[in-house]
Amino acid sequence: METREQGIEIEVVYAVPQRQVLKRLRVGPHTTVEQAVELSGIRSLFPEIDHSVNKLGIFGKVVNPDTILRDFDRVEIYRPLINDPKENRRRRAEKFRSMQKR
Repeated sequence: METREQGIEIEVVYAVPQRQVLKRLRVGPHTTVEQAVELSGIRSLFPEIDHSVNKLGIFGKVVNPDTILRDFDRVEIYRPLINDPKENRRRRAEKFRSMQKR
């Protein structure tokens, strides 16, 4: 039977429109989110990943890079937003209002 000292199982994921990569890893019990990204090797596949730009999360929740992982966590590397979601909603609402006036 394995113990927590032997490691924890995690996933590290990153996606771009054309491709997504999921790496399953066994890491030490005190591994941080940032360390897991480095251990996954994903940055060698996607050199554009920059820790000062790309936020990191666990199961859809943004976390600090120094967050300690738990067994079966899914580390996600987020791409920067191209468009502001609030601005997109505003534009859609304006378009809808203009269609209503016709």
